[in-house]
Amino acid sequence: MPRRKPRQRRPQRRKDVLHGPGGERGDAFRCTGCRLDVPLAAPGTAHRNHCPHCLTSLHVDGRVPGDRRETCRGRMTAVGVTVRRDGEWLLIHRCLTCGKLSVNRIAGDDNAFVLLRLAMRPLVGTRLPVGALLAL
Repeated sequence: MPRRKPRQRRPQRRKDVLHGPGGERGDAFRCTGCRLDVPLAAPGTAHRNHCPHCLTSLHVDGRVPGDRRETCRGRMTAVGVTVRRDGEWLLIHRCLTCGKLSVNRIAGDDNAFVLLRLAMRPLVGTRLPVGALLAL
């Protein structure tokens, strides 16, 4: 049986995301979880969507990362990690307001200890529906 050629992934494109007060272009944002100022520049990803210290995010994007069309605006906490076939780690976030699950790429400066703690946490005993996680 012939071996399939590995699929080439396209690099992430830059997105014009407005983080400043009043919808202006900013260079940092304040984390809603730990209240630290987080720079927008993130190694390994084209845009930052979560805090590298506590991995908290905001539910602001609709279907397209960076579109800012979600009306929920709730806090999203990291509930687990998953790994793509190519070895890239992804964070699983759950919105505390509406309960929606989303998957986000990790950045190069994310807290390794928190990532490993999430990876080692078993899914048993969580209040997440396993079927919802399998659908991601």
